[in-house]
Amino acid sequence: MSKILVIEDEAAIRRVLVKILSEESDSYQVEEAEDGLRGIEAVKNNDYDLVLCDIKMPKMDGVEVLEAARKIKPEIPFIMISGHGDLNTAVGTMRAGAFDYISKPPDLNRLLTSVRNALDRKELVVENKILKKKVGKNYEMVGKSKEIDVIKDMIEKVAPTDARVLITGSNGTGKELVAHWLHQKSPRSSAPFIEVNCAAIPSELIESELFGHVKGAFTSAVKDRAGKFEAANKGTIFLDEIGDMSLSAQAKVLRALQENKISRVGTDKDIKVDVRVLAATNKDLKKEIADGNFREDLYHRLAVILIKVPALNDRREDIPLLIAYFASKIASEQGIAPKVFSEKAIKLLKAYDWTGNIRELRNVVERLIILGSPQVTEEDVKLFASK
Repeated sequence: MSKILVIEDEAAIRRVLVKILSEESDSYQVEEAEDGLRGIEAVKNNDYDLVLCDIKMPKMDGVEVLEAARKIKPEIPFIMISGHGDLNTAVGTMRAGAFDYISKPPDLNRLLTSVRNALDRKELVVENKILKKKVGKNYEMVGKSKEIDVIKDMIEKVAPTDARVLITGSNGTGKELVAHWLHQKSPRSSAPFIEVNCAAIPSELIESELFGHVKGAFTSAVKDRAGKFEAANKGTIFLDEIGDMSLSAQAKVLRALQENKISRVGTDKDIKVDVRVLAATNKDLKKEIADGNFREDLYHRLAVILIKVPALNDRREDIPLLIAYFASKIASEQGIAPKVFSEKAIKLLKAYDWTGNIRELRNVVERLIILGSPQVTEEDVKLFASK
């Protein structure tokens, strides 16, 4: 059920609004406040899905109510109700964050359409917040080592900008995690985050995957298809393992970065895109440039900011925290009781040579959670995590 608050000092108009909304749908629960001060008090003490608010009111006008409410519960959409002389003010409230404004006397169809749209938007905002929490849990950055603190500090500084970032490090170190955090902490966080594993796509298909194609561009192109750059418009594209990208695709990526334009395979028609580009590689790109496998001009376009993710062997002090994190997460995923690792088990795991980095550690912890004792012992580690 959607909970709606009507803030209006004129009793006759307030009654009309309440009647219209109540008769429109059984799923609308409508409450009313006769002035701005009571309206703000109601917002503080209740969870509303929508507020209809008059602009000209005694004690506290609608603009002040909107500004105060956005500080308390910024996710609540406001529809402002304006008299003829308030139209300029009503437009100003849109800039201040109002969803819409309705002129007096309210047009029934216009009012109900605006209410439905505002409630739909509120639902999307809530769903997006839930999704972000889930994404945040899946990509939590665990660790208190100096190396991890440096990366966290860089993310805080770089994320709010549109600067391109090249993330380097060995396989399994968590480069994609850094990319996710850069997106989640950026102004583009509500827009798409599109991942492309350049190493997993055959060289003959990478251009189509990135830029799309038109019908007939090649044998299997039976219809027009948008690429990943178009899908990421207004958001972020993460080009993982970019060192494996073909030189032909590199040239097209370079053009996209230079001109903010792409063209689908099979046509010269330009499509404008607004995309932040993050890239990652486990290769030494300077060596790849020397060997003729990677474009130097593309490297300099991508590497505005460089973030190197350390190997797990270089941050061993984080291993106990990672073990505890993975143990809890895996137990929850598997639907089994959580297990504690003994101090000797942790000490032995800290001493291992983690060539597969965090990915390998997670696999070992999962094996020990499934096969080990209720309290994972040193003997369990020797038996089930032998290298």
